Amino acid sequence: MAQKNAYFRLSVREEGTSLTFIPAQPGGQPLEISEVTAYLDKCGCKEYNLRELNQAMTAMQETTVSVGNIYPLHVNEEMAVKVTLDKMSVRCRFYPASENGTLMTVQEILSDLNFRKITTGIKQEEILRFINDKEYCTDYIMAAGKMPVQGRDAKIEYFFNTNLNLSPKHNEDGSVDYHELNVISHVKKGDLLARLIKEIPGRPGSDVYGNAVNPRVAKPLRLEHGANISLSEDETELYSEVTGHASLVAGQVFVSDVYEVPADVDNSTGNINYAGNVTIKGNVKSGFSVVAEGDVVIDGVVEDARVQAGGQIIVKRGIHGMAKGILQAEGNILCKFIENATVRSGGYIETDSILYSRVSAATEVRVQGKKGFITGGVIQAGRLISAQTIGSEMGSNTSIEVGVEPEKKARFIEVQQLIQQGNKAIAQIKPVLMTYNEKLARGDTLKEETIQYVQQLSNALHAKQKELEQVQAEYEQLHALLLQSSSAKIKVSRTIFAGVTVCISEQSMTLKGNRDHCQLTKNQGEIVISTM
Repeated sequence: MAQKNAYFRLSVREEGTSLTFIPAQPGGQPLEISEVTAYLDKCGCKEYNLRELNQAMTAMQETTVSVGNIYPLHVNEEMAVKVTLDKMSVRCRFYPASENGTLMTVQEILSDLNFRKITTGIKQEEILRFINDKEYCTDYIMAAGKMPVQGRDAKIEYFFNTNLNLSPKHNEDGSVDYHELNVISHVKKGDLLARLIKEIPGRPGSDVYGNAVNPRVAKPLRLEHGANISLSEDETELYSEVTGHASLVAGQVFVSDVYEVPADVDNSTGNINYAGNVTIKGNVKSGFSVVAEGDVVIDGVVEDARVQAGGQIIVKRGIHGMAKGILQAEGNILCKFIENATVRSGGYIETDSILYSRVSAATEVRVQGKKGFITGGVIQAGRLISAQTIGSEMGSNTSIEVGVEPEKKARFIEVQQLIQQGNKAIAQIKPVLMTYNEKLARGDTLKEETIQYVQQLSNALHAKQKELEQVQAEYEQLHALLLQSSSAKIKVSRTIFAGVTVCISEQSMTLKGNRDHCQLTKNQGEIVISTM
């Protein structure tokens, strides 16, 4: 292959030393002045004019300039070696010999690489390519490390519904069918619930110095489960032992046979406390409580009572809270209407109407159906509040809040700084430990106090790494909240009335007049009202 890149050749004669520049051919790369001056300085040529060099280097024809006098020395063919920062590749560039200079041999190239302790992944064919068809000032990849083969994390397949964001069925007239919810995962005895696909470890590689390059550690998993579930002998499959409802809570599979109350929760039943799902065919009467680790489905009305669930709460006829009623669920809450009650959800809340209540949801509050109004009270959601009307012509005291709190934003910045400090501390400890480990590997004898110091450093490193893992987990949680907050909004399909207080993250405002068919968002630190 013909020489394409621009290059230069040193000429050493009695009358003086000169440097000849040969321009690049079509498709070739030009020279960098820094490469030329570095070569001259190494050869001992100090009497060059930088301006002349630059003019000759950029000329479109072969040009020679004087660079001093190093006679009677001569210059042999030379190889410059550069190892990438990750130590996975060796790039070599060659410079031609002057008159009477000698050419490099295969053995000399190998010896030069070996002198630099480059022993792994040497490309013999690349060395021969240069020897047989020399191209100067051109990169040759003379050695390459072996990349590690990454493994595969373990994963779990679930054979029941784990999606907690299913919505109820909406009829054509805008009403919600609370009788056809289909949001609970029914399972039968013997059903396969989950299958574990185990992790596959990776294979280490090596850098050009022969050091091991380890793959990322494949993350293992195990099947976690509660009662009424059997685990296969190889611990890779879960089966239901009963007919009931399956749910996934914090990575743990639960199956509960349903506790059914055939009528009201009242004096005849007392309070309900059950480690599974509960179905109530009647009402939850005033003063009583229903606590379940799974889902709670109520066909009737909740009065000024308390209903608490580890899963979802479904109230098909709504809640008359009389300022004392409480619905609290780690999952979603679906309720025909909410009146004078406190309702808190770890997921979303969907209802036909909200009247003088305190309602909060981790994600969304959706007030839909024929009525679709929010009147009075405080309504909070992480991402979205949507309704047909908000407030009233009578100016009821209504507050609508979406987005993340300012305290969590401040904590997010603090956690970022903690991560930076932790990484810096780890980066300072690791090189010291590596130095002592290399000495031990060579068989060097260390003093007792040195060994104690190394042990202290090792303990400090492990402590810092563990601390950093915990902070990183908090960072990811806060980051998810902030991403959710950046797109928080309020949607009104009909009217939001004057007097309603709106808060998006840390910004708040009270509407001075009515607005129709609008959306409220935060843009550049201000609440913006736009027409939908």
